[in-house]
Amino acid sequence: MTDHRPWRGVLVATALPLHDDLRVDFDGYAEHCAWLVDNGCDGVVPNGSLGEYQVLTPKERTRVVETAVAAVGGYRVMPGVAAYGSAEARRWAEQAREAGCHAVMLLPPNAYRADERSVLAHYAEVAKAGLPVVAYNNPIDTKVDLVPELLARLHGEGHVQAVKEFSGDVRRAYRLAELAPGLDLLAGADDVLLELALAGAKGWVAGYPNALPAATVRLYHAAVDGDLGTARELYRRLHPLLRWDSRTEFVQAIKLSMDVVGRHGGPVRPPRMPLLPEQHSAVRAATEKAAAAGLAQEAGVRN
Repeated sequence: MTDHRPWRGVLVATALPLHDDLRVDFDGYAEHCAWLVDNGCDGVVPNGSLGEYQVLTPKERTRVVETAVAAVGGYRVMPGVAAYGSAEARRWAEQAREAGCHAVMLLPPNAYRADERSVLAHYAEVAKAGLPVVAYNNPIDTKVDLVPELLARLHGEGHVQAVKEFSGDVRRAYRLAELAPGLDLLAGADDVLLELALAGAKGWVAGYPNALPAATVRLYHAAVDGDLGTARELYRRLHPLLRWDSRTEFVQAIKLSMDVVGRHGGPVRPPRMPLLPEQHSAVRAATEKAAAAGLAQEAGVRN
């Protein structure tokens, strides 16, 4: 990996393995990060929503980043630095820089429905930490929508270099390319990966590689390389799982799939609750079907 844009390629928004008593399994997390890279993923994104950052202590959150860097190297680690306050988010970005990371991912202000001035000021403050910032547009959860016009302004003022796009509206890719051609678009929802890859996405901040890294990496490369026959077939087989990434229970679903294929996802911390029986059965059945089709096979090749 020599590109100076470490957000390109397949970056896994890592699930955080927990022990039964809900303590963080740091040794397991280090092994998981290395395993993902060994199976073709380009990097990891700790302390995102999938990593349950909202319910970690500051000490745990710091150690998660340091664990990932020790496991796979700082270039491959792009931590989430979201926080209610801009000053706190900047401190997390500074911590990432000190740990050896080369970029960070940042949600807009999410304590309230922020206006455009607040969003601009928020990203400007965190950019002062000195690392490239990847914006994370998740209007479903944050109620703040980074529309293409706003993203173009953020990019034009030098505050963001890429965006993880999770709105689900693939039409935005084309508008964004017109308004800010130098801003890298990253697929942010697993179940629109193929559509955004065809629209020119430069990377994928992904959830389901936590359980099926080799197959999902094959899907990504087939999509961006224009091998539509391979991409469509893999997408069709994986989509019953990929669509869970856009559901409220995405953390629980992905952790269950990890458990089913022999990894360790473990439980989730409250206020998240375990899957309902019918959800558990659906995820388990879809994961077992994917495994039976050979989609859980490991690549065993480090980039």
